[in-house]
Amino acid sequence: MPIARLSSRALISVTGEEARPFLHNLLTQDVERLGEGELRFGALLSPPGRLLFDLFILGEAEGVLLDVAAERRDALIQRLSMYRLRAKVQVAADDRPVFGAWADTPPGFIPDPRTPLMGGRRYGEAAADATEADYSAHRLSVGVPDPTADAPQDKTYPIEADFDLLNGIDFQKGCFVGQETTSRMKRRGVIKNRMMPLDFDGPPPPFGAEVLKGELRAGEVLSGRDGSAMALVRIDRLDGDLTVEGRPVRLRRPAWMGQDVIPSSNA
Repeated sequence: MPIARLSSRALISVTGEEARPFLHNLLTQDVERLGEGELRFGALLSPPGRLLFDLFILGEAEGVLLDVAAERRDALIQRLSMYRLRAKVQVAADDRPVFGAWADTPPGFIPDPRTPLMGGRRYGEAAADATEADYSAHRLSVGVPDPTADAPQDKTYPIEADFDLLNGIDFQKGCFVGQETTSRMKRRGVIKNRMMPLDFDGPPPPFGAEVLKGELRAGEVLSGRDGSAMALVRIDRLDGDLTVEGRPVRLRRPAWMGQDVIPSSNA
């Protein structure tokens, strides 16, 4: 079972007697009922409902541990401090490393809440025998987006990044920042775009390159590597041959996505 240190991720400790209700009112996940040792996937959105920070949320005895993009940790600490006001909460960086394992969930790792296909995560030292690039290649093979790389800050709705399909939104918990827009999109079914993987021959197209169905725009390429990339695609324009910069590309439906999200004639 490969294990890699995920240097692109970093941790934030949120402690204090009001830590759980404080986060519960902000994040897309139910934090108040988060058990000790339980890991959930979620996000902090902007008030209009767009993605600001993707994160994993771990219940701990004295509070909550947030697993976030390392490059965005300071910004999230600053934003949480802005929301804190007089709440009895302490927010601080935590220096424990983050590891990911796949093909299985070894002892000491917590199952990834997005899909069992992603393996597990560990917070604390572990013996690595693979690289973060290997982990990213596995993630792409499973078809799971990396919101930090694939969703420019405050531009993408979480449902477009498949948070609703990857257990990243609790629609029963009530209010959170950006909840009104998110719930309305899901309730009314007005979801026009989804992130899905594309396969192709050769190196990845540049970020933002148009995906075309004939002469019609069908989406845009996001992050990728040789042979595959994520793309934000229009789900009503996927039933024909697709190209990017003149190259044929093949849309791939991930196993975790289900059959009713996109009509079978479209993928």
